[in-house]
Amino acid sequence: MDSPSSSSVTSDKIITVKPAPSLVDSLRGCGISSVRVDKEELRQNMTMPEYLRFAIRDCIRFKDTIVCKSHCIGGDSVHGDDEKAVAPKTPMVVFINPRSGGRHGPVLKERLQHLMSEEQVFDLLEVKPHEFIRYGLGCLDTLAGLGDTCAKETRERIRIVVAGGDGSVGWVLGCLTELHTQGLEPVPPVAIIPLGTGNDLSRSFGWGGSFPFSWKAAIKRTLYKASIGPICRLDSWKISLSMAEGTTVEPPYSLKQTEEYSLDESLEVEGELPEKVICYEGVFYNYFSIGMDAQVAYGFHHLRNEKPYLAQGPIANKIIYSSYTCTQGWFLSPCSGDPSLRGLKNILRMHVKRFNSSEWEQVPVPTSVRAVVVLNLHSYGSGRNPWGNLKPEYLEKRGFVEAQVDDGLLEIFGLKQGWHASFVMVELISAKHIAQATAIRLEVRGGEWKDAYMQMDGEPWKQPLNKDYSTFVEIKREPFQSYMVNGE
Repeated sequence: MDSPSSSSVTSDKIITVKPAPSLVDSLRGCGISSVRVDKEELRQNMTMPEYLRFAIRDCIRFKDTIVCKSHCIGGDSVHGDDEKAVAPKTPMVVFINPRSGGRHGPVLKERLQHLMSEEQVFDLLEVKPHEFIRYGLGCLDTLAGLGDTCAKETRERIRIVVAGGDGSVGWVLGCLTELHTQGLEPVPPVAIIPLGTGNDLSRSFGWGGSFPFSWKAAIKRTLYKASIGPICRLDSWKISLSMAEGTTVEPPYSLKQTEEYSLDESLEVEGELPEKVICYEGVFYNYFSIGMDAQVAYGFHHLRNEKPYLAQGPIANKIIYSSYTCTQGWFLSPCSGDPSLRGLKNILRMHVKRFNSSEWEQVPVPTSVRAVVVLNLHSYGSGRNPWGNLKPEYLEKRGFVEAQVDDGLLEIFGLKQGWHASFVMVELISAKHIAQATAIRLEVRGGEWKDAYMQMDGEPWKQPLNKDYSTFVEIKREPFQSYMVNGE
């Protein structure tokens, strides 16, 4: 395989995202700009003609694209001036997670509806992304097929904004891959209004780490940037998890059980293979990790579910998360415990495919490492860059290349104990560099450990380990890249 490069992108409208130069840049809120945005002009550029809005609404409501025929020009419905309808310059659709952003979600939704139209703002609790993609965009495709020029141009120009955290953005991106697989292009690019806790996807594409307190004015500027911003590419990674049948596991919603799974047989297996397995598959955009960081995330996740009144917004979440982290064994390990049993090396065997090779290579897990992170973005843990901005000499010495979000590579690094992770998170030091890879296979085996903690884009779970059979995690790049709008 040739060295990955983003130079293969031929479109002048698609750019490569560079890492943020400093932690200060990652703290910028989106929408902070001196640009004055005219509200009426913005509304005119974003809002679809009424007949299209109603057609999309009805198709989603009845889950049938045929419904839109009653709204087409010359159909049974009377549209008046819509017979001369012109597609907006940049039609916009917004998905909002009302549970994100503390108590501001419902108010933000109302403001967005006022700036464009009620039919173009979707509550993620009421309209799922795949429903809009299947029936909303399907409606525009159907009308375009009937000769509706306005619908055709709207479909070609449409952009999507997600108001929520990284999980909400990933949900929408994952659903958009359906368009790739079915050849229903173009695929709309995605912009972000960051309402989550970490917002690492948002930071990586210039939308900031949090939405500003002066959010009413910021909404206009954000929508304006979403309408004019250049388009970037983002790699997406498929993860396959397999274990012996009978294993009781509660994976996150982003992992779905599948009937078919084929383990790469070119590698020897340290443990035994069971006769029957259960398999889960999903896609991540930011990171996958195993070890103590996932254990802390798992504990915090359950604490927040048990006591939802603690989750009053991003700042409160970060304070509680930091306090909870200090109570875990990552910082204070029992003196009676054998230090040699704490490292992931005791349960984990790792193989990778490097960017210049199609062969699997076993990579040793350092004895001191207690968490292994597989990273796709430049941002991790609310804006930190644990991989670091490495010098060319070091990259050449280690056989690495400069990390990009669209280079077909994952950066693999390790975190030792909590103190080491803390210094990494404040960017005083870099994490333990392990490898860069185009594909990864992890074999997790039982023994002294009864469970392993894993997480994928902030969604943690506890993975039971079997003494007789190994659990396998395989990661490889999806053939289609996602499209993001750059907010810088």
